[in-house]
Amino acid sequence: MFTGIITDVGRVRAVERQGDTRFTIETAFDTETIAIGASIAHNGVCLTVIEKGPGAYVIQASGETLSKTTLGGWEAGTRVNLERALKVGDELGGHIVSGHVDGVGRLLSIRPEGESLRLTFEAPATLAKYIAPKGSVAIDGVSLTVNEVEGNRFGVNIIPHTQTATTFGGLTEGDAVNLEIDMLARYVARLAGQE
Repeated sequence: MFTGIITDVGRVRAVERQGDTRFTIETAFDTETIAIGASIAHNGVCLTVIEKGPGAYVIQASGETLSKTTLGGWEAGTRVNLERALKVGDELGGHIVSGHVDGVGRLLSIRPEGESLRLTFEAPATLAKYIAPKGSVAIDGVSLTVNEVEGNRFGVNIIPHTQTATTFGGLTEGDAVNLEIDMLARYVARLAGQE
């Protein structure tokens, strides 16, 4: 489990595509404290550490993961939002995030709003019903509050800190992003018979 509070922006050092795809991720995390088999969220995708060394570790993604997320487009140099798994007693600063991406959305527009940026995204129609004003959504692993919703489009504000502490400062219109809907919204819809 995660909270959507990004603690490092890593970088893809290498991509090896043979069978499953292996990514070597450069990080500021102390890799001595990362266990083989540990779960780390990468742009919201929970992946297992299979090797590690000083300043980097290796993860492996299946064809299913590549087809359902933005990871298939990663290449050497791609910046990645990283979050280590929660430990008992950790602060829950964002919202409960599972690291299981529900689908890929697209950034439609970026416009300045004070010192912040207002980003408008388009969600797949199958996910739009779970996104509500003032609800939570994880975009590329970042816990955000939804400002407004219109059909399958929704907007969020990105404050200056989030622009620099995540990959959001480098997003451009048209970019694909990983979306994870709020887990509570999914269960409420299920109980209400909407799923």
